[in-house]
Formats: sequence, C-alpha cells, structure tokens
Amino acid sequence: MRVSRREALQILATSGAGLMVGGVLTGCAGTEGGSGSPQVGDVSYPYALPDLTYAYDAIAPAIDARTMEIHHQRHHQGYVNKLNTALEAHADLQGETLGSLLSRLPQLPEDVRTAVQNNGGGHFNHTLFWTVISPNGGGAPEGALADAIARDFGSLDAFKEQFAQAAGSVFGSGWAWLVQDNGTLSIAQTGEQDTPLADGQTPILGLDVWEHAYYLNYQNRRADYVASFWDIVNWDQCAAYYQAA
Repeated sequence: MRVSRREALQILATSGAGLMVGGVLTGCAGTEGGSGSPQVGDVSYPYALPDLTYAYDAIAPAIDARTMEIHHQRHHQGYVNKLNTALEAHADLQGETLGSLLSRLPQLPEDVRTAVQNNGGGHFNHTLFWTVISPNGGGAPEGALADAIARDFGSLDAFKEQFAQAAGSVFGSGWAWLVQDNGTLSIAQTGEQDTPLADGQTPILGLDVWEHAYYLNYQNRRADYVASFWDIVNWDQCAAYYQAA
C-alpha cells in the first residue's frame, strides 16, 4: 500500500480535496457500548471504513488535508476492501472480531493468514490512529495515564524522547506504539501493518510512520513529522484506552 510521491500527486490531480465529517468510530471511547482499544477491534465481517470525527484539514499543519484524504480514502479503504475479499470464502471466520483474528494469527488458515495480518492489521491500526489524533489535541495527559507515564518512563519528556527515537528508527514502513504490557507501559515498534495485539500488548497510542502518512508535506523529514505529532495527540482518548486496558 505504499504510494510514491509521483503516484500521490497523480491521485491528487484526479481527486478533489473534499472533507469528510462523520460519526464516531465503532466501539471507540465516548460511543455507546464502551471504550478502550480492545473495542477498536470489536468489529467483524463485513468491515467498513470508519468516518472521521473531524474534517481532513482540521489537524493541519501537523498533517495536511491532502495527506489525510489520501491516507483515509485510499490507503485505509484499500485495507478494508482487501480484508473483506480475503474473508469471503471463510464463513467460519466472518463472525470473529478483528481483534480476535489479529491476536491468534498463527492459528488462522494458511491461505488467509497473511491477508488478515496485512489488511486486518492495516484496518485496526488506522482505525485506532484516527482516534488518537484530534484538532483539539496536544498538551499533556492527566490522571492515571499521566501517573503511569511518570512511573514507567520517569517523565512525559522522557517518554516523548524515547517514543520519537522509536518512531524515527523504524526501518522502512511501520508503526511506533505506546502499549500496556502486563500492567506496565512500554514503547513498541511494529513493521508494515503488524499490530501489538499479536504480542499480547494493548495499544494506547500509535503513530503511523509509513511514508504515505507524511511524504507530501515532510518528504524524507520523518523527525519533523514525529515532532509535530505531539501537537495533535488526543490524550483524553489515550487515557480512555489506558483505563480500559
């Protein structure tokens, strides 16, 4: 699902810069039915692209509107489409939640395992990502999450430094995560569209460091993209995920 700069510009030339303002994501904090990242994966076949709760231009300049539109409508939609196609012939898996599938990849049939890993992981990761960024983000966490970050990293600044180092050192395409693992917060990296769920970890915060997430605005300056991320982090949502973990 990587898009080159030339391909991205071609997409932009043939697509409008329309805005999508929709309802909340299925099972995300603040919606009926509970909160927490486990509920981000509490969806099953047929999968659907979640609407955003903000306009594509709402988090600029941290992430520009064109990047958001391509990222959401093209990349995320592509993962959803391919995941649905992969599960068409597996009625026995269609009623299982996405989180469950991603947590037990080695037990899935071989002919569908890679598709669930790549496309199911892409769907899960992006669904969570859209919720942990916000036009009203930035600042600092409060309450239990703030206390846990101070406990496990020493300070918020120390956490940010370690997280930025992890995000900057992902080789190629992947993600940087703040996860809860056996009651402790830690930083994790995953390649491609792998998820922390496969390692028994609960994601609290995730940053997409695939080139398609930042290339139009930042080109090869991933460090600048990571630095701007702190201006849009939705700490309230992250706190809800931490409380539910």
